[in-house]
Amino acid sequence: MLAVLSPGQGSQKPGFLAPWLDLPGAEARLRWWSALAGVDLIHLGTRADADEIKDTARTQPLLVAAALLAAEHLPMHDVGLVAGHSVGELGAAALAGVLPAESAVTLAGVRGREMAAACALEPTGMAAVLGGDPDEVIAALTAHGLHPANRNGAGQIVAAGAIDALDKLAAEPPARTRVIRLQVAGAFHTPYMATAETALAAVAAGVPASAPARILLSNLDGTPVGHGPETVRRLVRQVTAPVRWDLCMRTLADLGVTGVIELPPAGTLAGLVKRELKGEGAPEIVTLNTPADLPAARRLIARHAGGPAARPAAPPFRVVVSPAAGRLDRSAAPAEGAEVRAGQFLGHVATGRGPVEVTAHDNGPLVEWLAHHDDPVAPGQPLVRIGGTH
Repeated sequence: MLAVLSPGQGSQKPGFLAPWLDLPGAEARLRWWSALAGVDLIHLGTRADADEIKDTARTQPLLVAAALLAAEHLPMHDVGLVAGHSVGELGAAALAGVLPAESAVTLAGVRGREMAAACALEPTGMAAVLGGDPDEVIAALTAHGLHPANRNGAGQIVAAGAIDALDKLAAEPPARTRVIRLQVAGAFHTPYMATAETALAAVAAGVPASAPARILLSNLDGTPVGHGPETVRRLVRQVTAPVRWDLCMRTLADLGVTGVIELPPAGTLAGLVKRELKGEGAPEIVTLNTPADLPAARRLIARHAGGPAARPAAPPFRVVVSPAAGRLDRSAAPAEGAEVRAGQFLGHVATGRGPVEVTAHDNGPLVEWLAHHDDPVAPGQPLVRIGGTH
């Protein structure tokens, strides 16, 4: 089976779109998408410098547009699975057939502007914590009042939160780790982005969504999503929820993915996959950065493509994960065995900023609680299993 991956913020490079404008229709397509996103994608992808394209409001629609532009030149009908990292999920959702390309680019523009605005509300940031024991790293982040915004696998957890808390983490790093500050505008994928999530939800509520035509993995818990509206809800929720790329890569391994193509600007996700899925059975990888890489990508698709009969069935259950760090309150939760519906309240996590709701993201029976009432929980920790409805 072949997976196509769409990268997220931080992967952009000055001028990376320039070679693609030589392809027929590419410039016109980018002008149309620029009007939808509210930014000049041609300028950003060809002439803008590194400082200009690291602006969140500009970077996010640029990355989604780049991935979709390149994918138009691939035989995507032969691709069995797609996934994206952070804002790359919007590109993946369009490649899965959940959203039209125009909707994905428009939502990326809204997402970028609103997250940039949220960053301006108070001084926050992010830092990569490399190495160490994952449980010890998470415990250290919690002790400093920080959030694990990205769990990227391969010994990398990204901490996010207040600047002074990040300074304390750097001064007192967990054992056997290095802490590297990231040049970003704020604490993405944390409760600090709540205003952006609300604004994106208001726009996304009017976007039509279809069921995925191929397997689409969610950053929330690494599981395939089979319902269009649920995909959109997850895309909105991901603004404040941790990116569990480690769980997405685990699913790639579990599904037996043998080939991976990373869309432009490629390299970051390919590197994570290479470090995580190594040894016998490691997937063959192509990084698609310029049109000169298209023949290699097409040959990879031909070697690893799997038709509908080769695709695995949807998993028998979905896992709901914790939206925040705190203590789980199950006092008003449905019992195991009860039928629940998408969006139904299951409980909440008590945090220093108040309660954060835990809701079902699919219809089906509540199979099993994975955490007890009043347990301390970390962001992204599995809390409950909900059975499939197929």
